[in-house]
Amino acid sequence: MILDLSPRPGAATKSEMLKAQTVMELRLLSRNGEQLLLTLVIPLLLLVLGTRSDQIVDLGPGRPIDIITPGVLALAVLSTSFTSLAIATGFERRYGVLKRLGATPLPRWGLLIGKIGAVLLVELVQLLLLTVVAMLVGWDPSGGVAAVGWLILLALLGTAAFGSLGLLIAGTLRAEATLAVANLVYVMLLVGGGLIVPLERYPGPTHRALELLPSGALGQGLRDAFNGVSPGLLPVVVLLVWALGAGVLTARTFRWE
Repeated sequence: MILDLSPRPGAATKSEMLKAQTVMELRLLSRNGEQLLLTLVIPLLLLVLGTRSDQIVDLGPGRPIDIITPGVLALAVLSTSFTSLAIATGFERRYGVLKRLGATPLPRWGLLIGKIGAVLLVELVQLLLLTVVAMLVGWDPSGGVAAVGWLILLALLGTAAFGSLGLLIAGTLRAEATLAVANLVYVMLLVGGGLIVPLERYPGPTHRALELLPSGALGQGLRDAFNGVSPGLLPVVVLLVWALGAGVLTARTFRWE
């Protein structure tokens, strides 16, 4: 039997390049200690503290763990798809990584898909881990299969919305400014963005304004779903509008160097 050892020059297939890029992005995310703190440690800490949150902030009627857990799941989506993605992309742009990757056979849309794929994989691990821990400390969700369906839908839409906003910041601001803005937005939405505290605990005008933010739409949508109530179309529409709007702006303004 004669083996054909003649060279076959050429780029890898698109699927192979996308797989390799996704794996690389996943490794980069997992090696960054600050991003791991955002994506895992802070949500887990808030989840454990949620059993005593009635001593810290008034969440309204009901068990604190049942109220805070959907908000922590929403926070996990925010931390990975917005804050971590924005900071990582901003510094990759500063150090010329994006410019060099843009010159490879990998299409530029392939680079973005690789980043999104890595974000989705990290979020999957986050949501599974947080769900298990929440149940161990007493979370008793309602809604059954429908609630899980809402979680998947809203998490995907939230990832699209926050991811587009993260790339918009990373592609237009300097790396240092991206770091500051991404962390500031994270803290602001965590404290007063409707993620942890139910929207009905806010005054009327603030309540209506938070409903139109992606953080409020995602947090309240998940709370409704796990309370056995259909979130309705409002959170879906809000997240979709933010995703499309930020996506269009990102496509027009993103600078690779």
